Amino acid sequence: MASQFYQNGGSSTAVMEMEPVYLSALPSKNNKSAEVAPANSSMRRASTDEEKQDQGQDGGGDPPTGTDVKERWNYPRKNIQRVGACFYSFLVMGANDSAYGLQDFYHLSYIVVSLIFLSPFVGYTLAAVLNNFFHTRFGRRGVALVASCSHLIAYIVIALHPPYPVLVIVYALAGFGNGIADAGWNAFIGNLDRANELLGLLHGLYGTGAVISPLIATTMITKAGLPWYAFYYLMIGLAALEVVITGTCFWKATAREYRDSVAASLGSAGGGLKEVLFKKPGARVAWLCAVFLLGYVGIEVALGGWIVDFMIQVRHGGAFESGLTATGFWLGLTVGRFVLGFITPRIGEKLAITIYLPIAMAFELLFWLVPQFIVSAVAVALQGFFIGPLFPAVIVAMSKLLPHHLHVSAIGFAAALGGSGAAVLPFAVGAIAQAKGVQVLQPIILALLGAILLEWNDRPEMQSPFVRCAVEDTNPSPESRMHGQLPGKPLIQHARVTRFSNSHTSLIEDGVLQEIVHTNPNFLISGNLRVTA
Repeated sequence: MASQFYQNGGSSTAVMEMEPVYLSALPSKNNKSAEVAPANSSMRRASTDEEKQDQGQDGGGDPPTGTDVKERWNYPRKNIQRVGACFYSFLVMGANDSAYGLQDFYHLSYIVVSLIFLSPFVGYTLAAVLNNFFHTRFGRRGVALVASCSHLIAYIVIALHPPYPVLVIVYALAGFGNGIADAGWNAFIGNLDRANELLGLLHGLYGTGAVISPLIATTMITKAGLPWYAFYYLMIGLAALEVVITGTCFWKATAREYRDSVAASLGSAGGGLKEVLFKKPGARVAWLCAVFLLGYVGIEVALGGWIVDFMIQVRHGGAFESGLTATGFWLGLTVGRFVLGFITPRIGEKLAITIYLPIAMAFELLFWLVPQFIVSAVAVALQGFFIGPLFPAVIVAMSKLLPHHLHVSAIGFAAALGGSGAAVLPFAVGAIAQAKGVQVLQPIILALLGAILLEWNDRPEMQSPFVRCAVEDTNPSPESRMHGQLPGKPLIQHARVTRFSNSHTSLIEDGVLQEIVHTNPNFLISGNLRVTA
């Protein structure tokens, strides 16, 4: 029986890793006795990939079932094409998130053209409300078709270059498609083995689309002399292909499959937006991560959206060279997600973000204070490199800290709030630029980077309020409290699990086991436990 013990300052709350620990269920709040499962029954749910592998090889108990083995990108085999479809969908989303030539074509002011940034927030908000509904009613197949068809319809209308008010509405439809896909594919990839690396690749492909998009659009506009909306002829083709690819790959991902996967981890298929926003402790995790993404996505889109104007007006660059600067920013962001996505899981999400943000702030200072075109172009590219992995890291943190049934709604809410940052902050930059000039971009970005760094480090330790642990039948003597004997340590009496979830039992609320849902009231628990000593 191995153990580790960590003391949090002067607090009486400690975090222990120990195995085995015996837990005897208290009577439920309804005072109903729990049924005892047969002695040979076994339910195992490990807290780490290594524990899952060990359990699959120990030769004891029943062989693992489909719910016992964490899915990988290539297991079951259908995941190969599904992961590929998610990657392609994010490539299209990245290519979508740019607007070129609108100001000159429609003869608009900064503040009016900034409405293009604001309108997708409406779509993201609607997506956050409907995400769980689409998953439980139509499954991931419905998510794939709704998201891709929203893109296709929006791009067709944009290519027709309608009056500007219609364009604003249509960008909201594109934002709705992005919001549905954002939550669905982040939750799907985030639940696979090695999620950090996979999410790094997923969001790296978003960045790839964002790199290719301004490069192609700038070339079409400045070199070929085509109107800005000609770029959306290409987007129509990409979206049509997205409908075919995601619809085909997720065709068998029905609502029943999704509900069964959620029920297998919790015992029910709940997890609506109301629970995410208001039920502790999950609500605290969702709000903290969502507020961080509010600032982060706002920074990303404000830089990507206004950098061309800044380089032309403040650094006096040409239109083509300034467009390449935007490409350099998105390229840095993309490479950062590909490269740092493999480093982040080795040092942990919290420490990684704490390291990446100050480095990004240093390059932002260099960008702001050295008035040379080449220095600014290099600095903004390196800034993109270090802020790139922030979004995937936060999604992984949410997947670790929240139970499976909350992932879609929580990530959808965080994406929607992030979408509000992508809408409100670039709009605010445009409004201020209208009055003070586009040079206000740099101090605003620096202040936002500092704000999200403070918000991230103000959160508690990255310890899940939910316990993810192994569960199997045992037969210890009945007791009213959990206790354990640690080697070389005194007996810890009256230690209580704070929370217990993501297994086939019910929740422990405030340290008291409220109800047994499925199995024997006596459990062998192993994994990371938060206890009061």
